[in-house]
This record gives sequence, structure tokens and C-alpha cells, in this order.
Amino acid sequence: MSVFKNVIVYRIEPAWSQTLAEAEEGLGKHRFEPCGPSQEKSAGWAEPRGEAGGPLVESIDGQWLVEYMIESKQVPGSVVRRKLDERCAQIETTTGRKPGKKEKKELKEDITLELLPMAFTRSARVAVWIDKAENRLVINSGNASRADEVVTSLVKSLDGFAVALINTQIEPAAAMANWLLTQEPPAGFTIDRECELKASDDSKAVVRYAKHPLDIEEVQKHITDGKRPTRLALTWDDRVSFELTHGMLIRKIVFLEGTGDGAAGGKKEDNYDADVAIATGELGQLVPALLDALGGEAAFGAAPADEAPKPAAKAAPTTTTPADTVEEEDAPF
Repeated sequence: MSVFKNVIVYRIEPAWSQTLAEAEEGLGKHRFEPCGPSQEKSAGWAEPRGEAGGPLVESIDGQWLVEYMIESKQVPGSVVRRKLDERCAQIETTTGRKPGKKEKKELKEDITLELLPMAFTRSARVAVWIDKAENRLVINSGNASRADEVVTSLVKSLDGFAVALINTQIEPAAAMANWLLTQEPPAGFTIDRECELKASDDSKAVVRYAKHPLDIEEVQKHITDGKRPTRLALTWDDRVSFELTHGMLIRKIVFLEGTGDGAAGGKKEDNYDADVAIATGELGQLVPALLDALGGEAAFGAAPADEAPKPAAKAAPTTTTPADTVEEEDAPF
């Protein structure tokens, strides 16, 4: 199951009402084209199934799947510096002067352009799920800047398309602190054995637990001393395990035994429909359950939650983490 691993969830403006054919036409105007010889980066929409000439929007059980593709070339900095040193030495030898700062910059740009045609090309594909019935957008990325790039391209490609990051009535960090303090996770969820706690003061102290029980006094003391949960591993309904972050990113998604993982049993391309149906079906239930656990969803476009919940036991720290703060992970290339 590789369709969705780390996701950022958005709410689509309810007024958006394009048809499948209209969306296909809009995305087609921004179709992916490979990098040219002297082009550093190219991005656009590609066929989700990877079949040349196929549709850019796949509709599976009413769910729309699109895919954003990025291709880049990068010349190693060490090679550019070496070439620059050689070029500067040559100028000094022939003219008796050393190139200035502006000239060095221009030389560096020229060298980079000369080397780009020989540079290796790297690519990444970002799966995007549009749930029109629920006005929900899900981007398969744990990188906030990458997700912003995808959203920007969607807005350019689809007329009237607008989204906002989903905000909850209870801030995720405050809710996670309460669950750890009381050892009472929301209905349908269980706390697993991994979490990260960060101090909100100038010390920026970090405590991480991996494969470790979290129902211990030590964890509770860290929280009452002012550390806030930034990541917490959870399982929903014995079907999906994941890690929730203070920025409302859902990371490390694993569909557990019984959810149909690998049900098709054939080639990867033959499993695409089954994988999408399982992933969207499970996440389509997990996301609303998680929103309910966080006090429900704020109105479209509302500001992030700025108040902590009132725990049944000891009070959790109340420092606010913006709802649109997303945990960064390694870029796809």
C-alpha cells in the first residue's frame, strides 16, 4: 500500500463545482514536460497510473486521484566551485587581475548553465486525492513547501478552486498532552509506543520515546514541566496506525492486516484501483474520527485554534502552535 504515507489535509471551498471533464481540461493546460537541456526544474500534472497518454484525473469509487510530477537537475556545488576557481585563475593569468564579486557570480551562473545538460535528472511524484463529496483535499507529502507548491498549481489549473488547511477546535499538541496525562485517548483510538516532546522555553529541550510504553510518570512529568507533544503514534480502530503531529500532519501511515493490503495480489499496475479504494476508504473514515477527537473542525478559513483544552487531570501547557505548522521530512529529491 504505497498511495499515501504522509498526508496533509485541506478543506476545499464548498462553492467549487467543476466536473471531471473540466478538471481534466484544466490540468491538461499544465501537463508535465521533462526538463530541457539547460532547465533546472520542471513540474506539472502527470498520469496517475504512469501510462503515457492516459487521463490526468482518475475517478475510482467517486474519488478523484491526480498526480503532480517534479523533475530537477542539480550540478554538484563542488564541481561548480572547482570550475570557477579554474576560470578565475585563467583570467588572472591572462589579464593580471582578479575577478570581482559580480564577475564571479556571472561566471558561476555561466558554468552552471554549461554543466546542466550533463547533470543527472531526479524526479518525484506527489499523489493528490480530491474528495468532492466531502470537499476534502489530501496531499501525499510530509513537506510543507512541497504541498504548497502542489496547492498553488491546483489553484492555477482548476477554475474557482480554493482550499484552506483544516483547523480543529482543539489544538493537536494540547489534545495529545491531555491524552498522555490522563491515559484516556479518544474513543476508537489507542496510544502506541512512540512520541516526541519539546520544551516551549528557550532551552528547546527534546525528549523522544521509541518502542517505549508511554503510560509512565516520566512522560507525565515532562508534560507538566512544560514540554509539549509534537508527535504521537496512534492506532485507529485496529485498522490504521499513524503518527499525529502538532501541525496536524498525519505521518507514517500503515494500513494494518485486515484492511485489504495487497488484496489484488497481482502486478503493481493491476493493484492501483484496489490500493486507491482501500486507502481512500480507510482515510475517509480516519480523518473525520480524528477531527472529532480534536473537538471538531473550525469553520472554513478560520484562524488556527489558540486555546488548549481543559484536561480532566493536570493542566497541559497552553503555548500555541499554529495549525499550519507542518513537520518537515526529507524532500523527495
